[in-house]
Amino acid sequence: IVGIGFYVGNQLLPGENDRLHPSDRNELTEIQNVASQIDVQFIASWQTSGIESTFPASERLVARRLSLGLTGTIPSLEEIRMLDHSPSEARIDRWVNYLLNDKRFHDFIAERFARALVGTEDGPFIVFRRRRFVLWLSEQLKANRPYDELVRSLIKNNGLWTDTPSVNFYTVTIDNNENKQPDPIRLAARTSRAFLGLRIDCLQCHDDALGTLEFGSPNQIRSGTQQDFHQLAAAFSSVRQTAAGLQDTIQNQDYRYQFLDEDEETVVEFKVPFRQDLIPQHGTHREKLASWITHKENRAFSRAIVNRVWGLMFGTPLVKPVDDIPFFESHPLGLDLLASDFADNGYDLRRLIRIIAQTKTFQTSSVATFPITEKHENLFAIFP
Repeated sequence: IVGIGFYVGNQLLPGENDRLHPSDRNELTEIQNVASQIDVQFIASWQTSGIESTFPASERLVARRLSLGLTGTIPSLEEIRMLDHSPSEARIDRWVNYLLNDKRFHDFIAERFARALVGTEDGPFIVFRRRRFVLWLSEQLKANRPYDELVRSLIKNNGLWTDTPSVNFYTVTIDNNENKQPDPIRLAARTSRAFLGLRIDCLQCHDDALGTLEFGSPNQIRSGTQQDFHQLAAAFSSVRQTAAGLQDTIQNQDYRYQFLDEDEETVVEFKVPFRQDLIPQHGTHREKLASWITHKENRAFSRAIVNRVWGLMFGTPLVKPVDDIPFFESHPLGLDLLASDFADNGYDLRRLIRIIAQTKTFQTSSVATFPITEKHENLFAIFP
């Protein structure tokens, strides 16, 4: 027993077996600088609102928080000892890197992303493989594939749902009781929610009468219309499920829809609801849409994933609901700053997670010595 205890103890001490590998010092300093800028924004909001923040959480609690948010489970006893025996300098960042290279992270986040991309149902029995899709997402996360590249694959890939798992993003919308083809309407709604953080579903049937959706340009803001929704749906008009798999059988095929109060269907041209200038001149509708969504200047794209990742790590997003972020409003509490850093640094999900983990906002306690109000939680003066 003594021999076993000596062996196990040595395995958990730092050294050649230490799995909490140190980060590049310059890179960590840069990440901490960005995290500090985010904290400044939160501190300013607390001061403006006349509230105080609580004290920092312990490193063990922060590590547990990270494990739950990134892998869906708490640290094991071995991992706690490994954390305790690692050098105190940059301990949390080392723990984050350890989790980011863990298969549990790849699988857990892939499943959470899949819920937004293809839902939770099994989908069409023959042409949809949800498990294959989740495994593909997990492989992309393991390779740390830039998020913009991943999304472009989802939008423009062709092939069979088995050997090209990304096309399950399309095949899940196939209704076996109707034309057995991907549904442009469902695809438009899901694309907008998942990649732009915008809920435009209501525009399918009528114009926005409540003033909740604003499109156009900063110099000419207007309310959303039915045309906005179906012009986006037109991007998917030519995609077809064939014996050879998903493909554009007729390039830029007409999309037809009968609008409210109209007597007959009309042809609807593909168009995006804002920043039309970011659309490339060449390519299929899907290729153009993929380029527009992931364009560096399309801030809705970066905002959407930042808000979703923040929500996974904190248990609640910066902007609620997670997929309903007003496009023309500024969001000083971390969102815009993180979105800009994300776009400027190669859409690196791991960097984004490391920055959030380094903020004092993330590392604050969930208890306080003062009465906790809803305002404290909404402004993240206390961990939710």
